[in-house]
Parts: sequence; C-alpha cells; structure tokens
Amino acid sequence: MNPRKKVDLKLIIVGAIGVGKTSLLHQYVHKTFYEEYQTTLGASILSKIIILGDTTLKLQIWDTGGQERFRSMVSTFYKGSDGCILAFDVTDLESFEALDIWRGDVLAKIVPMEQSYPMVLLGNKIDLADRKVPQEVAQGWCREKDIPYFEVSAKNNINVVQAFEMLASRALTRARSGGGNYLRNHG
Repeated sequence: MNPRKKVDLKLIIVGAIGVGKTSLLHQYVHKTFYEEYQTTLGASILSKIIILGDTTLKLQIWDTGGQERFRSMVSTFYKGSDGCILAFDVTDLESFEALDIWRGDVLAKIVPMEQSYPMVLLGNKIDLADRKVPQEVAQGWCREKDIPYFEVSAKNNINVVQAFEMLASRALTRARSGGGNYLRNHG
C-alpha cells in the first residue's frame, strides 16, 4: 500500500488573449509547443500528476480564454480554484497593463476573498527580441502584491516547470492550513 498522501488541486491560468496561456500549459503537461495559434473559447482542462515531498498532487489546470467577450463566463471557472497563474506577454505592454483587471476578477470570485490565495506571475515569450515590459517593472508589480515572478518561454521551456510547481506548492500549503478545497478531499 502506498502511504503517500493524495491531494487534488484546481489551478487556473488567466491573462489577456494571445499571451501564451495554452502554450505554457501544453509545455508543462505534455512537453510540447505548437507554432500555430488557436484561441481558447471558454476553458479547457488538462491534468497532471506530480509528487511534492510526501504528497501526490493531481493538478487539474483550467486554461481560460483571454478574449474580453468571454470574461464573465470564464470568471465562473475561478470559483473553487486553489491557485492562479497570471500570464502576460513581455512583448505586449497592454497584456501587462491588464493584469490588475485579471487579478481583480480572480480575487472577486474566490470565496472567501483572501489575500493568501496563491498566485504566480509569468512573463512569457522571453525568447522574442522585441520586449516591451522591462523585467524590473514586472518584478516591481509583483513585489507590491507579494506574488512570485517568473520570466518564461513556453517555446523554449524556460522556467515553465518551476513556475507551475511553485504555484502547486503554495496551493498545497494553503490547502493544508484549511483554505481551498483540502477539506473536500480529506474531510
């Protein structure tokens, strides 16, 4: 018999359209990158099982569409989530400027609304040359909100695993302290 504890966590990935949310998720779960771009309509879900310490985590990761017209529908998927990846494109200043709105949408749907809700910020597409958001600006935004920041490339698989696993670890810590869905899994 396996003495390892098992925990299910629901994670979400949000951000403006075209920042690479689906690419980041596919790189993390399947270790693949697709050149052709397809808009996510609504949400899609991928799962991955990882081991952190003495715990087996089943991550259910909800990839949400970034189009403005889907925002109210997509925000219903935030409820019951244990953690959130906020993503922006380092070559697209508007995607960075929209982060406060995305973060606010997520926090408004978390019950109860709390500051300890785990988030990480990913600045994607660092493999491209035409950067518009300086690393220091993104780090400053994160410092104000006490959110870890990762510079990532879904294409080149830079820091993708580290970012997802930091979020999973923080979500697990929060769940064990009584937040999120932990009681549903173990109550």
